[in-house]
Amino acid sequence: MSQKAEEATAGGRRFPRGRSPAKGRGDTAGTDKSVRRTGLLVTFLLGALAAVPPMSMDMYLPALPEVTRTLNSTATTVQLTLTACLAGMALGQLVVGPMSDRWGRRRPLMAGLLTYIVAAVMCAFAQSAEVLIGFRLLQGLAGSAGIVIARAVVRDLYDGLAMARFFSTLLLISSIAPIVAPVIGGQILHVTDWRGIFLLLAAIGVALTVLVWRRLPETLPPERRQSGGVRGALWIMRGLFADRVFTGYLMTNGFTYGALFSYIAASPFVIQDIYGASPQTFSLLFGVNSLGLMIVGQINGKILVGRVRLDKALGCGLGVLALAGAALLMVTAGVFGEVGTVPLAACLFVMISALGLILPNTNALTLMRTPHAAGSASALVGTSCFVMGAIASSLVSIAGKETAVPMAAIQLGSALAAIASFLGVCRPWQNRTAEKTGH
Repeated sequence: MSQKAEEATAGGRRFPRGRSPAKGRGDTAGTDKSVRRTGLLVTFLLGALAAVPPMSMDMYLPALPEVTRTLNSTATTVQLTLTACLAGMALGQLVVGPMSDRWGRRRPLMAGLLTYIVAAVMCAFAQSAEVLIGFRLLQGLAGSAGIVIARAVVRDLYDGLAMARFFSTLLLISSIAPIVAPVIGGQILHVTDWRGIFLLLAAIGVALTVLVWRRLPETLPPERRQSGGVRGALWIMRGLFADRVFTGYLMTNGFTYGALFSYIAASPFVIQDIYGASPQTFSLLFGVNSLGLMIVGQINGKILVGRVRLDKALGCGLGVLALAGAALLMVTAGVFGEVGTVPLAACLFVMISALGLILPNTNALTLMRTPHAAGSASALVGTSCFVMGAIASSLVSIAGKETAVPMAAIQLGSALAAIASFLGVCRPWQNRTAEKTGH
């Protein structure tokens, strides 16, 4: 198939049975022209929905010491408020994804957003750490609707190369959240207490709810919806796991998130406590790494997609991730003697930037396999990411705060496991037609 033919088959928007989502409250009647008019707003809305989890987690981080004092609790107990939110986001996707395949995208998303608002308000008025943990779990469960349905909507609207491009755009938007969220949280603490952070999260939820109601169309028409209740959802997920290639991409994506989450969990202690950098220097390095991820993601979407096969770009990103992990392990293990922050920062920058080639392409290649169950597939993708991230985050502290070797070792191990999944399970040389057809 020629490049032009490939673009014609997989490079544009796709709408089931000649339908296209319309501007307005969610009927599937409409025209491509109406979609184009709302395209920019819908793009930013989907990106904002995908950014709900990092906003919910990272905006709250600067307030942890104050929460501990206000609620007369311990740091260990208050840390469970983060764990509860993360667990909720992981489990919630397994519920919301199949729901969206059965009832459409808008209704589960609206229910999730409304529940998120209520949970955020209740967090703001919590009078004990135990109550806060409970409502943070609920907030995570509800917030998972945004990220899982955002991916499913992309799968409804796009195929093949266009889907990979769109995921690169979503990566650009959602990557801003980890940069700005802690800054916003810190500024809020200058004018009010930690409860104000949750009220702001509730306000963000209200704004997203209004935009979804008014601007996000229903993208899954009734004739393409699934049926069968819980048993049907489990049967669909079983069928997804039976697809070797889907499972391989799922594992590749999950192990990659293991490398990312180990960086997020350990880098504040490594850079500040072990290498002696100031909080301002750490914030700068964290922001530069996020910028590198965004730039490479845009290079992937704007330049590579359509010119380089998705599997090839993904393989390149995995190779760079592993090489950077190996270099980081040698640096932290003292192979080159005692080094400063610069070599460490350089390795981390290359490693995080490489994710710009991996994350959008694994998302696209995974969902290409599942046009019939995009919500369930999106749920499995999201849950695998959070589960692997939680495991990696817990392992990085295994040797305490005296050495950065555990962080580097887990990152390298995650990268090698991702490569093994990609080569051993996906076997990309056998699936060269996948990104052309979207199946």
